[in-house]
Amino acid sequence: MRALRALAQADRTKGSALAELIGSTPGFVSQVMNPLVKAGWVDSEPGPTGGYSLKVKLDDVSVLAVIEAVEGATVTGLCVLADHPCDESGSCAMHVPWQRARDRLLRELAAVSVADDSIRVVLGPRQ
Repeated sequence: MRALRALAQADRTKGSALAELIGSTPGFVSQVMNPLVKAGWVDSEPGPTGGYSLKVKLDDVSVLAVIEAVEGATVTGLCVLADHPCDESGSCAMHVPWQRARDRLLRELAAVSVADDSIRVVLGPRQ
């Protein structure tokens, strides 16, 4: 999210400059930008005049979409207590409360855009 917010404030930005803006390393920026490029939110141009640029409005990208683009699906079908599927017929003791809590969290994250001022995204080195 920090990278997306930084790109919204700049034109095409080199990976090393973006890393400095968000207080990270160029290697990490490359890793995190690949899923954002794949999602179609960021353009990546190689070469001496290349860099990263934002292709979408941040209002159109939810926090949940960013999390899932970078980390993968949030709903895996696995039980919260064991490493196997938890189904309705043989569900664990936490199945129903976990499902309710997870559903609410996902709704909340989906309702907040990356541009939303209610989320705090700090640019630059972490203190």
